[in-house]
Amino acid sequence: MRIATWNINSVRLRLPLVRRLAEELRPDVLCLQETKVPDELFPHDGLADLFPHRAVRGMKGYNGVAILSKLPLKDAGGQDWCGKTDYRHIFAKLPSGIELHNLYVPAGGDIPDPAVNDKFAHKLAFIDAQVAWWTKEATTKAKRIVVGDFNIAPLEHDVWSHKQLLDVVSHTPVEVEKLGRLQAAHDWVDGVRHFVPATEKLYSWWSYRARDWRATNRGRRLDHVWVTPALAPKLAAAHIHADARDWPQASDHVPVIVDLGV
Repeated sequence: MRIATWNINSVRLRLPLVRRLAEELRPDVLCLQETKVPDELFPHDGLADLFPHRAVRGMKGYNGVAILSKLPLKDAGGQDWCGKTDYRHIFAKLPSGIELHNLYVPAGGDIPDPAVNDKFAHKLAFIDAQVAWWTKEATTKAKRIVVGDFNIAPLEHDVWSHKQLLDVVSHTPVEVEKLGRLQAAHDWVDGVRHFVPATEKLYSWWSYRARDWRATNRGRRLDHVWVTPALAPKLAAAHIHADARDWPQASDHVPVIVDLGV
């Protein structure tokens, strides 16, 4: 089973790219973040031939998450966090019994100080809420996957310059520490770093501000696929599809793909 996650940055604008990804890489399940469309306007007709099963939670202009699947989805739903109805979480069960969660963690703004930046305070609170929830839900036999744009690059080589980005939102020590707590809350296994050593540079996002993103290569690994220990032995391969950053009207994020032998 191939699982892909992608911050699409407007599914209607980039519908041709979603179709291209589906046709070229053939994921069984594609999780999207930042769909930026209310549910009644989601482009179901443009995706039904590729993904007959879909679960969506969206709003006009901001946020929004979706699960697109070739496999039937059961018990789809989502939760709101931090007292906000901002559509950052959706889940569903796959036929294999796997519980799939798709998250869009708040970006956090530009100033890494919750006392003066409400967006950063929201980001930290969102992760704290996730830690509490997953600590309560954790069981050793659970078959779960959580994917999405976590908006945090946790490791030294998940960013182009560890030293220069220590005070930049997405790689600050407080964010990295909280994401580590979230990972520990359910003993999540990083499905990509399972195959790629932590000493190797690895990115899934490159800023639009770079004229030539390949030449500068100032990226960050913000997009993740984690699995519970019960699924870790099933991990078969992982791939970050960096070439998608060169597609027409590309998102600044690229798809992250993990194969499971289930």
